Amino acid sequence: MINLRNTKIVLASKSPRRHELLKALGVDFQIVDLDIDESYDSELKGKEITDYLAKKKAETYTISTESELIITADTIVWFDGKALEKPKDRNEAFNMLKSLSGNKHQVFSSVAIRNNEILEVTSDTTEVYFKKLSDLEIDYYLDNFQYNDKAGSYGIQDWFGLTCVDRIEGCYYNVMGLPTKKLYNLLSKFSSQIK
Repeated sequence: MINLRNTKIVLASKSPRRHELLKALGVDFQIVDLDIDESYDSELKGKEITDYLAKKKAETYTISTESELIITADTIVWFDGKALEKPKDRNEAFNMLKSLSGNKHQVFSSVAIRNNEILEVTSDTTEVYFKKLSDLEIDYYLDNFQYNDKAGSYGIQDWFGLTCVDRIEGCYYNVMGLPTKKLYNLLSKFSSQIK
């Protein structure tokens, strides 16, 4: 178990999936909304992007006490040499899912943890294989489920994951947006440093 009883833990994420997963780890936390510019250098690839953005978010937050930890995260879908982030509109979401149809892609998630002395970043990679999708299936999903706040336009935990994902290699929770085992290990490391 992680001993963070005397630590104020803050999660900077609007994602309900991250809230749910951090709660499932047995961590008490508060939520803040950081409004930051999420642009990055076009030279960055794959996990370099999520590492950079998770770190940038953590550095933006002002830590108020010695016993405070900020947790930030970032997730992208990586396909055909480029990042697929949250779709701007339904048309972009349709095109994303159409391009991923019948193919393998990678999901990169990074987590940064920072106190007033240390900032550490960890990340994980999961390979996701989609079956061949019909336009009807894509339309059904976009018409009936929340897709606009998800990297790659899909949620593995909803109807899409139940019906359209052939298999994954790696951490399931990483695809949801939080590499839970890596985060747990990092929190354990921080807890051992707290007197």
